[in-house]
Amino acid sequence: MTTFDKREEGFEKKFALDEEQKFKALARRNKLLGLWVAEKLGITGDAANAYAKEVVAADFEHPGDSDVLQKVMGDLSAKGVALTEPQLRAQMDVLLAEAIAQVKAGT
Repeated sequence: MTTFDKREEGFEKKFALDEEQKFKALARRNKLLGLWVAEKLGITGDAANAYAKEVVAADFEHPGDSDVLQKVMGDLSAKGVALTEPQLRAQMDVLLAEAIAQVKAGT
């Protein structure tokens, strides 16, 4: 194996690791978002964890965050909780930073 091949293999492994961490961070963010929204909806305990899992699962319907946003905004709206999409997106950004830190820390 040449130096070039080794270097290429190293880049491929790093890319795969980065993509895996990105996937984990987004799933963690969605779980944290689900727990946050559950609190806003007055859902606690096991029901809050179940709701968080629903939010995580919603992310697999379409690429991007639109599916998660639609689910959460619909649930909040149905319960009469006033939250705008920009407010929700801001919270998602905060939770993504927290999720990235948690994934990097291995927790």
